[in-house]
Amino acid sequence: MEYRSYVEGSPQISVIGFGAWQLGNDIDWHGMSETEAIRLVHKAIDEGVNFFDTAPNYGLGSSETLLGKAMNNIKRETLVINTKYGHHNDGHTDYGHESIRESIEGSLKRLNTNYIDSVLLHNPPSDLLKEDDNAHYEILEQLMKEGKILAYGASLDTKEDMITFMNNTKGKVIEAFFNILHQDVRFAFDLAKKKGVKIIAKIPLDSGWLSGKYHKDSIFEGIRSRWSREDIITRAELVDQIRGLPLEGQSLSQFALQYCLAYDEVSTVIPGVATMDQLLMNIDALKYPMNKEKLQWLETFYEEQVVNKRLVW
Repeated sequence: MEYRSYVEGSPQISVIGFGAWQLGNDIDWHGMSETEAIRLVHKAIDEGVNFFDTAPNYGLGSSETLLGKAMNNIKRETLVINTKYGHHNDGHTDYGHESIRESIEGSLKRLNTNYIDSVLLHNPPSDLLKEDDNAHYEILEQLMKEGKILAYGASLDTKEDMITFMNNTKGKVIEAFFNILHQDVRFAFDLAKKKGVKIIAKIPLDSGWLSGKYHKDSIFEGIRSRWSREDIITRAELVDQIRGLPLEGQSLSQFALQYCLAYDEVSTVIPGVATMDQLLMNIDALKYPMNKEKLQWLETFYEEQVVNKRLVW
């Protein structure tokens, strides 16, 4: 495993993190048993993974609860936990500052810990990205003083939101929507480096497209039904171009993870983990570091082939 710096007070974090949306989640995914979930987390830790990303609404609290059970009897200071605020464990969405403390206290209880390394505003509306006259950041700063959180930030999707947040708050973490087909946020990386903001790369496989399991004739249900036939065909054509590169023995998903890690500003990448095979494949991506030539090709590919397509994420 490789490690990079994170927030003050936390250890360095594994560059391959553990995205825990699927952990015990019967709502958005086919759930796993408690035994399976705990075994999966323990295997990740055995393999050197120490960064775990979760949220109160993942499985309506089950993700945090299972992580808390799995981390019992493991030295807390060796692990790094990132959770969120805004989408709550009862299924409702509320960004009001009045419920921040209650939400974080609930996460602390479910995670069975007395502090959380980082808490992020979970894809907040843009009016919450400024500190001026905003009680959210006063409360988060107070929770830091109390030692209940080490840092705070936001989960964001665009460079514009990232820049606004970094220029208007003291937040030190951004979970950014970043992958080969969505490179927009990398244009805010220089500012993040200047301000000492740590970046978590979320959705690195573009909701499955960069795993290689979809094609132009794929049919989607549920949340993925948002893609039109035109968008599906466009995505499939773009992915086929990436497949045409010499991948040198690695899978498309491993190539996609290494793309994110090719940027020093990215502290960790958090692919979702639902099975032991997925976990080990994610970790094995470290065997295939990306060279400068492929990175340049992917940047040019995005700028010339992707950016004008306006893909629905």
